Amino acid sequence: MADTSYKDITILGLWKNNPALVQLLGLCPLLAMTGSVVNAIGMSVATTFVLVTSNIDVSLIRNVVSDAVRLPAFVMIIAAAVTAIQLLMQAFTYDLYTVLGVFLPLITTNCVILGRADAFACKNNVFASAYDGLMMGLGFSIVMFLLGFFRELFGTGTVFADMHLLFGPIAQNWTWEVFKDYPQFLYIILPPGAFIFTGFMIAIKNIIDNHFEEIQKAQKAQEPKEDRRVRITGTIS
Repeated sequence: MADTSYKDITILGLWKNNPALVQLLGLCPLLAMTGSVVNAIGMSVATTFVLVTSNIDVSLIRNVVSDAVRLPAFVMIIAAAVTAIQLLMQAFTYDLYTVLGVFLPLITTNCVILGRADAFACKNNVFASAYDGLMMGLGFSIVMFLLGFFRELFGTGTVFADMHLLFGPIAQNWTWEVFKDYPQFLYIILPPGAFIFTGFMIAIKNIIDNHFEEIQKAQKAQEPKEDRRVRITGTIS
């Protein structure tokens, strides 16, 4: 394993190198599939599954596949993982599968997945690669969930609508009506609303980062400076 600890992998995936807020990768499903919480969760689960699976497989073959066919092999692995999650969703959550539509097979071309395979999985062992895929997927999923939550809330006045598409009949009554008699704000549900809320989230993250950076600078400024004395021996002419 490279010189990266599991703690560093966690921090990078969830915050410092978040795919959605820092790398700005995978924006197509991020903007299109966050009109509601259930769509965001469904796409997040599928993306995280592919990230973890492809990272594991790439790590397993990293010493076998030559550089000449490395990227095509990675794409084939990712496509196989996408096919697997499609079949699973067809079998268990067919209605949600039809809602997600073309964005499920498009996971194959998601830059986050190919990027992690090439930048991390092909250089590290299986456990570290699986954990990296999980943390990157979780970081991406948190952003998708928050976008889906606020867009659904301010767009329709409710949250957790249609959760039965993912969790079955048990979630039929999970809809939470936050604002009664709320006129639907279609602009927020459409892709332009996703751009606005994503911009706000990126701005908030940058404000937080800048705040902690200023705190660290202030702490370093208050630290006592080391008193260095130079001892001179001999005769200076």
